[in-house]
Amino acid sequence: MSILPIRLAPDLMLRQKAKRVKYFDGSIQKLIGDMQETMHAAEGIGLAAPQVGIPLRVIVIGLPEEEDIVLLNPQVVRKTGERVVDESCLSIPGYVGEVKRAISIIVKARDPSGKEIRIRGEKVLSHALEHEIDHINGILYIDHLETPDKLRKIKPTKTETET
Repeated sequence: MSILPIRLAPDLMLRQKAKRVKYFDGSIQKLIGDMQETMHAAEGIGLAAPQVGIPLRVIVIGLPEEEDIVLLNPQVVRKTGERVVDESCLSIPGYVGEVKRAISIIVKARDPSGKEIRIRGEKVLSHALEHEIDHINGILYIDHLETPDKLRKIKPTKTETET
């Protein structure tokens, strides 16, 4: 497995709608492994294939103390409720924005073997699912800001200041 470079806004790859995965073969398994390794190395909780320059509908989510979730060709089936959350993104480092996201969400997708699955997310998982599915549709969280003042710069972490 390899750590892949994460594309940063305004990279045009982040604005393209990704293509459906048609083949669930060794190359897609390698991409999934590389994406998981990249997400964990960047200390993120989610990553979409376009963020690493691959225009495919693949997302990985890694919540603390839970097994990683890997979804191919995910689609939102239903959203319930609404809440305001602070959101950030590995492709827009150094910023956080206040956006509206669903309280719960149901997503249908394929697992890495190609089997159709459904997943229900609430709280942080709901938030991560919406965020990553937006990525494969060429949407960034900053597109959901009600006003520009809902985006704020955050102080860099110690690691960011050391590099």
